[in-house]
Amino acid sequence: MLQAHPVKAFSDNYIWLLEAGPDSAFVVDPGDAGPVLAALASRGLSLGGILVTHHHPDHVGGVAELRRYGGNVPVYGPRGSPASDITHPLDDGDSISVLGYTAEVLAVPGHTLDHIAYFLAAPGAGAPLLFCGDTLFAGGCGRVFEGNPPMMHASLARLAALPASTRVFCAHEYTLSNLRFAREVEPRNAHLLRRQQDAEALRERGEPTVPSTIALELATNPFLRCGDASVRVAAAQHAGMELAGDPEVFAVIRSWKDSYR
Repeated sequence: MLQAHPVKAFSDNYIWLLEAGPDSAFVVDPGDAGPVLAALASRGLSLGGILVTHHHPDHVGGVAELRRYGGNVPVYGPRGSPASDITHPLDDGDSISVLGYTAEVLAVPGHTLDHIAYFLAAPGAGAPLLFCGDTLFAGGCGRVFEGNPPMMHASLARLAALPASTRVFCAHEYTLSNLRFAREVEPRNAHLLRRQQDAEALRERGEPTVPSTIALELATNPFLRCGDASVRVAAAQHAGMELAGDPEVFAVIRSWKDSYR
């Protein structure tokens, strides 16, 4: 069965190391080569390929060194990306083989214009897996740097429509701050309170709060709940005006989160 292991990098990044057998591994968004090389050595694995979701340095900074180590392994990533080391450019709807499993490429622009995600739902993999970089976070979403709010909302809606059992592997440990903000938006959401308590307990033990699931995000993540009455009311109150639709609600709560401390 395909397994995904978190490799910590920088202050809060997760590089995901994928293995499905005794020999080879893939890594997702290796911003730093050092922790990946250490993880491969500790597990007795060789590097078989690299998956890139977008061009930010904390996601691609280790690619060149890893390619030198791995004998110029393939680097999959978005076509037209500013990232310079992509050897196998991908478009929305493409499929690639990752350790014998099929990964579907989903274009999810907004955080950056080149952002893609990888969705694996192959038989034998258990629940589907989603590697979504900085688009969908546990309890939150990425900032909108290159796209616009309607674009980001549409990308999140696409991910929200994936099977509820899908395990969500994001690239940062932002969960506690995301959930604190989410409770500002929905203070009466009992699922959210339980999730916050669970996440705090995990962090106290030094454990990751990810992966989550699409089902959990739908119940607790305000950026996937823009059509819910409580989120709409909170956004309208914050904006001081009625909001026409879900993209407008999303734009308000994204701006609210940007200035939240």
